[in-house]
Parts: sequence; structure tokens; C-alpha cells
Amino acid sequence: MLHLKTSSGVWEKFCAQILDFLKADLITMPIEGARVRGFRSPDTPALWIRDHSDMLRGGKYFEPDMQSAVNCFAHTQAANGRIFDYVTIFPEKLPGERENWEKWVRVPVEADVEYRFVKAAYLAWQATGDDEWIAQLLPQLERALHYMRSSPLRWDQKHQLVQRPYTIDTWDFDYTAGRSPWLNFQITDQTYWGIFHGDNSGFYEAAELLAKLHSHLGDEESAARWAETAAGVRSRANALLFDGRFYTHFFKLTPVTIAGVDEAAQLSMSNPMAINRGMATHAIAVAILNEYQRRQQTAKAFAPWFGIDPAFPGGIFGDEILVPGAYINGGIFPLCGGELARAAFEHGFEHFGYKTLELYRNMIAASGETYLWYFPDSTASSIETSTSPEAMPTDGWGSSAMLYAFVEGLCGIQDLEHSFRRVRCAPRWAATEERQVEIKVGYAASGATFGYRYHLQEGMLQMQLAASGARVELQILLPGNSQARSVRWNGEAVAFENREVETSHYVEVQGKVTNTAEVIIQFESA
Repeated sequence: MLHLKTSSGVWEKFCAQILDFLKADLITMPIEGARVRGFRSPDTPALWIRDHSDMLRGGKYFEPDMQSAVNCFAHTQAANGRIFDYVTIFPEKLPGERENWEKWVRVPVEADVEYRFVKAAYLAWQATGDDEWIAQLLPQLERALHYMRSSPLRWDQKHQLVQRPYTIDTWDFDYTAGRSPWLNFQITDQTYWGIFHGDNSGFYEAAELLAKLHSHLGDEESAARWAETAAGVRSRANALLFDGRFYTHFFKLTPVTIAGVDEAAQLSMSNPMAINRGMATHAIAVAILNEYQRRQQTAKAFAPWFGIDPAFPGGIFGDEILVPGAYINGGIFPLCGGELARAAFEHGFEHFGYKTLELYRNMIAASGETYLWYFPDSTASSIETSTSPEAMPTDGWGSSAMLYAFVEGLCGIQDLEHSFRRVRCAPRWAATEERQVEIKVGYAASGATFGYRYHLQEGMLQMQLAASGARVELQILLPGNSQARSVRWNGEAVAFENREVETSHYVEVQGKVTNTAEVIIQFESA
């Protein structure tokens, strides 16, 4: 469920379009006699755990089947903890391939699969509230992260961080210095190794999620162990990979120089993800967001949602169509834009976050379509300009990231546990022209909901909260440099705190919502 009503009326269509995109991306496959349902990649007819885990952030509001895809990948987990990238029963290499085999694939150079499996399971638990299910699955989630930090292919012992071959950001083909006739996906004796920030921010978040699950289930010892593991990765990664402006794209373990590009200047798309996953401190997040704003002013692109910037020289990764500005080599990804907007809302760049969502809203309203990536001049991707077999106009990967930024960033509804039992509600409508908003979100799998009505007036903000037995942490953006002078919860004066995030002013208050609660905030300019 996603019910929305705004004073301008423009955001309703935005949400409806994205939900339609996501519904078009659902696929169902019979696997081992079971019905498996999940969200497919926009560029290939397969169920990738990578895409699926991110798309659940939007799909959870309307799709009741949150568990079958996770179960499917869990059932095929290797004894050492390794997870497959994707499964398909549809012919992929048309017209040559016609067989409708059940095909499971692991791309050897990939180092991000296991933590995405953990994230998908966590989101499924959050939407279902199924403690018994997640408790049974927990040993496999742990095994997945143990594989990441024990396999010599995935873990660098010297730096105690996740390693991978030299790919562009989180993508699945690596640099071979011309030793491969096409895109290379295989690890060889000549692989160029290094440490990529996105693998480590993903591992960090997954370890934190395991700590959270163990704590919820009453195992504080295991929770503490995973929290310590997460903290160690965060500390080491931030010390090694943050260069003062953003995360270094690829810290090289194998020496190699690529002529024609300033590798130290390359800003890659997993930077805002590192913010949203929690690995970046606030100071690091501010530096990264400033860098994106700077490049927005200087880059010749319609949006700063780069796969990587500056791009690599054309063709050096094995395919001549990978020119600068194409696909992951400098293409513009709504996936990155959504993550960027979510990070901006969280760290005091609310106007930047809002303008990012507005740009995407106008894009999809004008075309009725959305693609995995665009050229810098806004030309949409196509099969001919990608290395992929399809280019669907209903990209759920990027659109779900934009919806994630809208719901959790602008609307500010964040489920801190499961079933909206503990909610952080941080509406940031004061950064927009909207003065009245009504929103209600709910999980299709469990029916759990949370919502509010918001009315901003001169010197006063009224909110009516709706939930069933929720503990709510309100963190509300106030206009300009305002500060709250009183807060009443269901008519009673309650304690509150004024807080600044960069130059933004918030009022914070906590309370319990049983069915409904009214909060009235009186504020004035500081």
C-alpha cells in the first residue's frame, strides 16, 4: 500500500508510475517444484539477487510474496556459503539459444552477491514480521558473510577488507589490459586485484543487519560479535579508501596503470550507497555530497548520477560500445540518483535531494518510461548501446531507488524494526512548496501500516500520526532557520530537542502511537 495526497498533486502520479514500473518487472518461475516470484533485472530476463534486493525497497509496498526468491537462493547456497548471482528458465542468447533450462550462474569476479542476499532476507523479514522464518535462515546468512571474509578470492588478509578484480564500480566484468577478446568475467592468474568501497560498505551494512537480527531474537553475544565485525570494516575502509572528497574507486593491490584517465579523480556510483548503508560518517557524507554538487555544475551531463566520472577510454574493457558515457562507463543511472537523493535528505542537503527527485519525476512524467541508464545528453539506453540482451523501459532498479528516496527521505518514513513497530518519522516537506500532505504506507505481506497527515502553517506544524502500537521517533524539518518553542503530543506538553544538521533545523520528539496521535509544534525564526 502506498496512499498519497499532496497539496500540489504532482507526487501522486510519480508514485503510481514507479509502482507500475515495478509491477511490470515481476517474474514468476517454477524452481524445484516451487513457485518463485521476484523482481527481474531491466537488462536481462533473469532473477538476479542483486537487482531483487534493491527493488524490494519499493516492491514491499504492493507485493505479498517477499520470501520465495530469498528461499530459492538460500536453497542453492554452496557449502562454503557462496550465493549464485542469478537464476533463469528463459533462453538468454537469442536467437542461438532456445533451451528453457533452469540455469544458475555465479559471475566469478563479483564480490557483492552475499551481502545483497543478506539485505534481501532482512527486507523480507521487515515486511512479513516472520521471526520463525528469519531465525531458521540466520545460519545461512552468517555463512554467506563468512564466505566473503574467508575465501581468498573475496578477502584481502593484509587490509582485512573485501577485495575483487578491477571492475567498474560493482559491475561484473574486469579490466584485462587487452588479454581477453571480449568482456571478461573469469578470475585468472593475470587478474588485477584491488579493494572497492562498494563491496565493503555492503558488507558493513549486512554485518550490522545480522547484529540487529540476533539482538531482536535475543542472542546478544552474537549481536555484539557482528557489530564488532561491522565496526572493524567501517574503520579500516574509511581510513584506506576515503580520499578527503569521496571514496577512491579502486585501491589497487596489483599494480597497473590505465593510460588516458585520471583514476584518482574517478567518482563511482556506489559512493552515495556507502552513505545510505551507514559506512560513511556524517563528515564523509557531507564531503561526498559536496563533490556531487560540484560535478553537477561542471560536468556535461543532464544529471550527476554517473556510473563513473571521469569515464575510462572507450573499448578498454573489451567491448567497443563501452565508450565514455555509455552504460557503466560514465552512463547516467537513476539508481545512483535515487541513492544520492536519499543520502542528501539524511545529511542536511534537503533541497538537493528534492531537486533530484523532481528531475526524475519530470523525466518519467514526460516519457512514461524509465531505463537502467542514459547517455549524458539524456538519450536513453538501448540493446544496441549496452552489453545486455534487453533494455526494458520499466527499469525497477533505478525507479525503486527513487521511490526509496521519496518514502524514506522526503516523506521520512523509515521502519527501524519490522511491521512499523518502531518508526523514525522525519518529514522534510519544509524543503518543498508542499504545505499539506497525507501519506500511508503498508506492507502487502503483513498488512502493517504507518502514515501521517502533515499541515505546515505560519509558526505552527500539525501532524496526525496513524499506526498500531508503534514507538515513533519524530525528527521534523522546520522552515528556514526556525526553532521549536513548544511541542504538544495528544494535547500534553512534552520534552523536545532542536537540532541542526548542517544548516537545516529539525525538532526531535519521541512518543507512542496507538491507533492515532496528534502532534502540534509551535516554532519561530531563530
